[in-house]
Amino acid sequence: MYNYMIIGTKLKKWGNSIGIVIPNRAIIEKNLKEGEEVIIDIKKKDKIKEIFGSLKDWKIDSQKMKEELRKEWGK
Repeated sequence: MYNYMIIGTKLKKWGNSIGIVIPNRAIIEKNLKEGEEVIIDIKKKDKIKEIFGSLKDWKIDSQKMKEELRKEWGK
């Protein structure tokens, strides 16, 4: 079973590719190390209502999640 974490981040141009930056708090909380493989489930920000509608199935406090995402997007 997967251990989920939802974060907000921005796409960044790196050479001919586009990459993402994983916030430090996520790296610390999930104890991620360079070279490890992760699974990323991508949702566009403009579909945020769909994401919050699905949080009930994950038993996550949607208000807390919205506050966390706002912190990340505000950076």
